[in-house]
Amino acid sequence: MELEQLRESMKMVLKETRYQHVLGVEEVSIDLAVIHGCDQRKAAIAGILHDCAKYFTDEELLSECTKYKLPVTDGERKSVYLLHAKVGAACARDKYGIEDDDILNAITYHTTGRPGMSLLEKIVFTADYIEPNRKPLPRIEEIRKAAYDHLDFAVYLILENTLEYLNNVGTFIDTRTNETYAYYKNIVCELDAEGKAKEF
Repeated sequence: MELEQLRESMKMVLKETRYQHVLGVEEVSIDLAVIHGCDQRKAAIAGILHDCAKYFTDEELLSECTKYKLPVTDGERKSVYLLHAKVGAACARDKYGIEDDDILNAITYHTTGRPGMSLLEKIVFTADYIEPNRKPLPRIEEIRKAAYDHLDFAVYLILENTLEYLNNVGTFIDTRTNETYAYYKNIVCELDAEGKAKEF
């Protein structure tokens, strides 16, 4: 499918505010792809489709997991909405003809992230958080600046913000989010020769 066809498809299945979010993620994903040397078309496709399963009900998400033989963790059963990412990747392949594994992984991990993400995965994960239609979030300008200067640091800040918010509201935290945070914290807080934390 051409990009415009994908946009029109999303316009049909998403509410207007979510559709504007998707367009924002597409735009920022392309910008970050240009800056960090990633394939711009792949970034656009992943940005457009990342929330294609956002409005599935819990029952529909679980049913789609059964249909596509997708594993469901105990954590995902507690917070079923998390499944919209992996179900979205399955729909991107089945309904929209996307076969590129990097694009599909970017959709799969755009919510929780994962340790050792590819460049495209980090771009979509970050764009989803910083796109201009998002309501104001703590440290958002700092994170936006980091996204263009040092992507790994932006990922770390996003995860730090997310975990702080989830802890404050006392909601479930997916194991993968904690693992991803630990991984990127290691990257951005390396020890220099004097044993002091080096941050970007």
